[in-house]
Amino acid sequence: MTATTPNSPNFITTLVMSFVGNFQKNSRKLLTSAIAILIFLAIWQLLCSGADPSLPPPSKVIDDTWDLIVDPFFDRGGTDKGLFLHLAASLMRVAQGFILAAIVGIGVGIIIGSNVFVYDAVDPIFQVLRTVPPLAWLPISLAAFQDSQPSAIFVIFITSIWPVLINTAVGVQQVPQDYKNVAKVLQLSKVEYFVSVLFPAIVPYVFTGLRIGVGLSWLAIVAAEMLIGGVGIGFFIWDSWNSSLISEIIIALIYVGIVGLLLDKFVVFLGSLVLPPEQK
Repeated sequence: MTATTPNSPNFITTLVMSFVGNFQKNSRKLLTSAIAILIFLAIWQLLCSGADPSLPPPSKVIDDTWDLIVDPFFDRGGTDKGLFLHLAASLMRVAQGFILAAIVGIGVGIIIGSNVFVYDAVDPIFQVLRTVPPLAWLPISLAAFQDSQPSAIFVIFITSIWPVLINTAVGVQQVPQDYKNVAKVLQLSKVEYFVSVLFPAIVPYVFTGLRIGVGLSWLAIVAAEMLIGGVGIGFFIWDSWNSSLISEIIIALIYVGIVGLLLDKFVVFLGSLVLPPEQK
């Protein structure tokens, strides 16, 4: 049997066929999505094309926000910035709060999931705290930090930590007893047990929590920035509302939705790199 090397004709043919197959599969999906979007825009245009509509139609939204669309990176000082710069400021806050929540949530989740007594003791506290709306934490964080920037990051942290922590703890509890027995028989050290047994078993639970957490983070930062002001997509939306610029609000909401989708896909991509092949 002849091995297929990167330079062989068989390898090139296989690569081309794979690319064509993936393109055909994705092209059908993209075409279906494009048709659905066009139908949605047509219905929106039809419903909002009266003499004095409550909401602008898509054509007016594009016309009113064309400068924002073609030049999203402008910076005229202060809060007068392009949409991408507002999004970048929001994403920076989300990154700091979410990464901190992931580190703490995974670590604490492993600890409490490994000890039934600790889990039973703190679970009621966690269940109460996780139901507190994100914005309810904002006055507490402002009083504690006396600054809007760390306050917003804290809101992200306290919002996103619960799904990460709880899913990690549940994942630890779901490790089969047979795995633990084999680890004892093999006399694995704690490090070896974590690397070879525990971590591979809890990875799906961890990334489920991370995926939920990043979505909650993005929701929370937009709401928090409406109150704390400064540069950020939430502030941009609230400032546009105060200026009665409905078209700018709509285009900002579209950007918010796209970024939220990309954040979710990014976490899924990271999970695909870490998950065992049989769990992908």
